[in-house]
Amino acid sequence: MNVVKGNALDRFAEALAEIGTVAPDDVVRAEQLAHDTGERLDRIALRLGLVSERDLVRAYSHHFGLPSVEATAFPDEPVLADRVNPRFLRHHRVLPLGERDGAQLLAIADPADPFPVQALSFQLGCPVTPAVAVASELEAALERLYHAEPSQPRRDDDGDDDVARLKDLAGEAPVVQLVNRLIARAVELRASDIHLEPQEGALRVRCRIDGELRDEPPVSAHLRAAVVSRIKIMAQLDIAERRLPQDGRIRLPFRGRDIDLRVATLPALTGESVVLRILDRGELALDFAALGFETELERRYLDLLDRPNGILLITGPTGSGKTTTLYASLNHLNRASRKILTVEDPVEYQFDGVVQVQVQPQIGRTFASVLRTFLRQDPNILMVGEVRDGETAQIAIQAALTGRLVLSTLHTNSAAAAIPRLLEMGCEDYLLASTINGIVGQRLVRRLCRHCREPHPMADAVTKRLAPQGETAGARIFRAVGCTHCGGTGFLGRTAILELLPLDGELRRSMLAHCDAEAIERAAVARGMETMYQNGVRQVLEGITTIEEIVQATREG
Repeated sequence: MNVVKGNALDRFAEALAEIGTVAPDDVVRAEQLAHDTGERLDRIALRLGLVSERDLVRAYSHHFGLPSVEATAFPDEPVLADRVNPRFLRHHRVLPLGERDGAQLLAIADPADPFPVQALSFQLGCPVTPAVAVASELEAALERLYHAEPSQPRRDDDGDDDVARLKDLAGEAPVVQLVNRLIARAVELRASDIHLEPQEGALRVRCRIDGELRDEPPVSAHLRAAVVSRIKIMAQLDIAERRLPQDGRIRLPFRGRDIDLRVATLPALTGESVVLRILDRGELALDFAALGFETELERRYLDLLDRPNGILLITGPTGSGKTTTLYASLNHLNRASRKILTVEDPVEYQFDGVVQVQVQPQIGRTFASVLRTFLRQDPNILMVGEVRDGETAQIAIQAALTGRLVLSTLHTNSAAAAIPRLLEMGCEDYLLASTINGIVGQRLVRRLCRHCREPHPMADAVTKRLAPQGETAGARIFRAVGCTHCGGTGFLGRTAILELLPLDGELRRSMLAHCDAEAIERAAVARGMETMYQNGVRQVLEGITTIEEIVQATREG
């Protein structure tokens, strides 16, 4: 631990308050904890998730009167490689950037410790100007520019690593801090998952943000085994087992709330691949308007949801937000007067007042077997994470016939396609016709960043082509640009495009006639259903997303 010289961090609480991202009560709480434990206030604030690394850089700059430096200013090759010791740079987390105005510019992670600046000034025989950098970005640059010591492990996948040594490495402070920063950065970026992929020269790190994977600074190859082992230890997995896939969970505090991570490992040719699915209950949208349901669509959906029995299906491919819509539906239905049971694979979020069961096929706990047990529990509402086979579908139908409301998902490309799919599973047409209340089809598209979006240069021509006759008044379309708020992508967050197919007499007759999906959809559109594409075009005309996003999301094949 670096020793703070003098009172370098006196009144640092004021700097935290000045940056405007920390609540005053949280600053007071962190100050009290620092006083009680003797730990530095800046480190407590970061460990508790009260500030991000970038927020901390702003507070350092304000408190110490130092400039900050971005990762784009880091050199491509080592600076002064023949005059500075790489081990010293890594240990103190400092990086020479080159000469500026007669002084050596030095990126530093900890401005409260003056020793490395003084030592390098003495070593180089010239003035040194410190500039504060984000710690994780600085450490990634140090790993990229300077080789590891020969004593550190380089083989991690050949079966010869000693498990005890791996445990020791995984418990060392640099590895613990690296993993914690990696997770914290992903949460700050609003990532849905983190992908760690072993390569010959490094551990590739990618985060999925708004549905798209983006590269993050890689982890050096010599730390690959330690980082993977650290994650496996946190998830209570067997670090000695590197031949079989494993699954686990991690719960971490972050900015006053708990973050759950679902961990899945996969043995690959060059090592173990790890995916961490981030389940942030604080970011879970349980409001239908926030999910993309406009007022009239929400009213019609809630009309189906509030029926006492029958089946309501949410359809779409993997990653289309079906589970989130189911959870919003459960949140709407969850009352003390109702018994609600769910069977899921896996249980992603936990609800108070709801009995949730996770399937475990290896011990015979399948969707179908759990559903049979559910019927003896006298529930009002059942949620089935996914209808995967005919047996599960048949039991769900039986539950609906006996007066229960059943919510579930199905993997189909449209709402109308759910009916032929269930018939193919062996469900009786007359039973489906008498139990299904409605079907929702949905996809997720990226939202335009409202800070930087700009009118499309072809706006008038495109609007006239997209908008229905006489509905172009006030309609505007925009295109993505990119700014600091959205990370240069032009998009910030996602929304759903939806179609709602309620089953009425005409559509039930189409079902009994075993019509194909196209015929059922044509009949539904004739009766007023808005398709996903039409719903998406309307959102384009409202400036929410782009036509490219809609075409990408709704195209088939």
